[in-house]
Amino acid sequence: MSLFVTELRRLGKRRVTRLMLVLLVLGLATVATAFSFSSEKLSPVVVAEAEAKANNDYQSAMTDWKRNVAECEAAQARGEKTEERYGPNCGKDYQPQPDMFEAKWYLPYQFDFRAEFPMFIAVFAASVALFGFIVGASFVGAEWNTGGMMNLLLWRPKRLTVLGTKLAALLTTVFGLTVVLGALWTAVFWLIAGQRGTTAKMTAGVWQSIGLDGLRALGMTLLVAAVGFALASLGRHTAMALGAAVGIFAVSEIGIRIAVAILGIQFGDRYVLSTYAQSWFLKQAELFDYDTCQFSQGACEPATYVVTWQQSAVVFGVALVGAVVAAFWTMRRRDIA
Repeated sequence: MSLFVTELRRLGKRRVTRLMLVLLVLGLATVATAFSFSSEKLSPVVVAEAEAKANNDYQSAMTDWKRNVAECEAAQARGEKTEERYGPNCGKDYQPQPDMFEAKWYLPYQFDFRAEFPMFIAVFAASVALFGFIVGASFVGAEWNTGGMMNLLLWRPKRLTVLGTKLAALLTTVFGLTVVLGALWTAVFWLIAGQRGTTAKMTAGVWQSIGLDGLRALGMTLLVAAVGFALASLGRHTAMALGAAVGIFAVSEIGIRIAVAILGIQFGDRYVLSTYAQSWFLKQAELFDYDTCQFSQGACEPATYVVTWQQSAVVFGVALVGAVVAAFWTMRRRDIA
C-alpha cells in the first residue's frame, strides 16, 4: 500500500477529523436552516400590502403636518411666538413627500441570490478553513507528540517525503471536502432563493463571478490548512499552531491597530491581515482617512487607499511559502530520536 493512501486513511480515521467534520456540517446546516426562515418571497399580495401601508403612513403624516400648520397659523393670529414650537415658517418647508414613504421600506426581507450569495461563500470558506487548520495542525502535531512520526520514519526513512505526503493527504482531503460541501452549500441557497427569495438577474456572467469567488474560497481553505500543518510541524505540537494563530490574531488585529493609531500612520488597516482577507473575498478593500476630508458641495470626500485581491494573494502566498519552507527545512535538519 502506498504511503499516500495510508496517510489518507490515517487522516480519515482520526477522531479529531470525524468530530470536526460533524461540527462543520452541523454548523453549516444550522446557518442555512436559520437563514431560510428569515427570508420571505415577495408575492404580489405582500407588495400590495407594503404599498398600502406606505400610502397610509404618508397620508397620516400629511394630516399631522396640515394640522400643525393650521395650529401654528392660529397661534400667530393670536400674537403668540411659534418658531420655537413649530419651527420657522410654521414648518411649511417640511411638508412630507411621497418618496419619504417608499413601499420597499415596508417589505419583509427577501434573499437575493445574485446580490447576497457571495457573502455566504465567505462564511463557508471561513468555516472550512477553520476545519482545515485544526485538523491539519492536529494531524501532524499528534504524530510528533505521541512518537508516531519517529515510528513512521523507521518504515519510511525519507523525512521530506513523509512530511510532504502527509501534507498532500491533508490538502487532498480539504480540497475534496471543500468542493463537495461547496456544491451542496450553493444548491441549498439556490433552493432557498427559489422558494423564499429571488433568483432574478442570474446571467452567465454572474455565475462566472460566483465561480471565481468559489475558487478564491477554495484557495483560502487550502492555504489555512497548509499553514496550520506547517506551524504544528515546526513546534512538534498541535498547541504550537493554535498558540501561533492566537498570537498572530492578537498582534495583527489589536497590536498593529494600536501602534498605527499612536503613530498616526495613514491607512493603518493596510497592515492588518483581516483587510487582506476581506480584499481576497470581495476583490478589493477600500480604506478611508476621514482626517483628510475635503468637502465638496457639503459632502465629505476623504482620502482613500485600495487593497486589491492581487495584493492579498502576494501577502498570503508569502506567508504560505514561508511557513511550509520553514517546516520542511526544520524537518530535514532536526534531530529525530
